[in-house]
Amino acid sequence: MNHGTLRSTLLRALTLSALVTAASLAFAGAAAAQKVPDKELQEVLIKTSLITFNDANVTKNYTVLHAKLSQPFRDQFTPDKLKDSFKPFADAHVDFDIIAAKPPILTEPAKVDDEGKLTLRGYFDTKPNRVSYDLAFIRSEGEWKLIRLNVDVKKPGE
Repeated sequence: MNHGTLRSTLLRALTLSALVTAASLAFAGAAAAQKVPDKELQEVLIKTSLITFNDANVTKNYTVLHAKLSQPFRDQFTPDKLKDSFKPFADAHVDFDIIAAKPPILTEPAKVDDEGKLTLRGYFDTKPNRVSYDLAFIRSEGEWKLIRLNVDVKKPGE
């Protein structure tokens, strides 16, 4: 599978979050008053989310990733549905665990929108492929949990 095809397939697979965003609004409620977490917690959220996602793809076991998702995301996507959706990553043997040793580079400031959704966008300067992310979290079960997971692994400039 070439990079263009892989990228196109991955982008389709990663549109899951759009389907659950509407469902998350019911849970956001008072979360709109949430503050942006400090930079240290932002890095923890980014890295733990992406490493858990990477581990799920490498092992083809999506149970832990599923458990770490927000309630609305879990309600809509079972571990098996996640496995089917992210199959292109597993099939392409995408493994980006190197991000654990790299700092995330934000492409825009972290923000909490009026619906209480925390958005973190950026990339890791990894080679030969850059790992870019677009993550969103809501307060679910007392902590920030994923409601959107978009990851792109490609050569810079592609």
